[in-house]
Amino acid sequence: MTAMKEQRRHSRDYLSLVLRRRAGLREVFRHFFAFEEALMLRLRILNGKAVPCHYASGSDAFLEWIEKGGPVLLGTLHVGVSDTLGFQIGSVHKREIHIVRQQVTNSHDTEAMQAIFGAYVHFIWVNERDSMLIALKEAAASGHAIALQCDRLDHSARSEAFDFLGGRRLFPFTIYHLAVIFGRPVILSVGTTLPGGESVLHASPRFEIVEGEPREEALARGRAHFQAFLNVVEEILRKDPYLWFNFIAMNPLILPDRSSR
Repeated sequence: MTAMKEQRRHSRDYLSLVLRRRAGLREVFRHFFAFEEALMLRLRILNGKAVPCHYASGSDAFLEWIEKGGPVLLGTLHVGVSDTLGFQIGSVHKREIHIVRQQVTNSHDTEAMQAIFGAYVHFIWVNERDSMLIALKEAAASGHAIALQCDRLDHSARSEAFDFLGGRRLFPFTIYHLAVIFGRPVILSVGTTLPGGESVLHASPRFEIVEGEPREEALARGRAHFQAFLNVVEEILRKDPYLWFNFIAMNPLILPDRSSR
């Protein structure tokens, strides 16, 4: 925390938004410490620790997919233990998942997770754009689940504005375009932890593709679906502000157009 000046500043900016007041150094420390706890949980899982997972009310669609399987687009955000649950879902429930993510130089824990859960978890690296498109098409043809992050704009080809933490902010919207292209449903989820160390998965209802529906109508339904889940995420963060693990600038605000006034 002491050395990461930029991340510390972004943490304070985010906490000030979610707390609705200027965050202090103690709160920034708690934010960094919560992230450290999430990393420690990942290391414990790598050492063989089993983490029981409960499902929050309203997660019926996710439970149905766990039971029956089938092609689906799984969207998540960098909240709590969401990525760790993604690894466990594959191994515990024997569901193959292709995870779209950015490959970074300090991804040793990710490489170790892949070594353990590699039979069910496969990576599609967005850094390698040409091979990424091929791998994405192959994953779509496989009938397995494809998981995408839906909060960081770095490599998102499509983005739109949604209400979040007091303003209209840009979020990736690529997952719904892929849903229309590949004819796949979408389920969004994030994972949090209970005081005893058990995990809780919060999932959205299932967004279905309607055969013959015009593209714009499908995307309009997708916007409503994503906004409803962002409302759930904001409620989670208002209760526990330290679960937002994006130590980067907040999603940019989109100001209303006043040119016509």
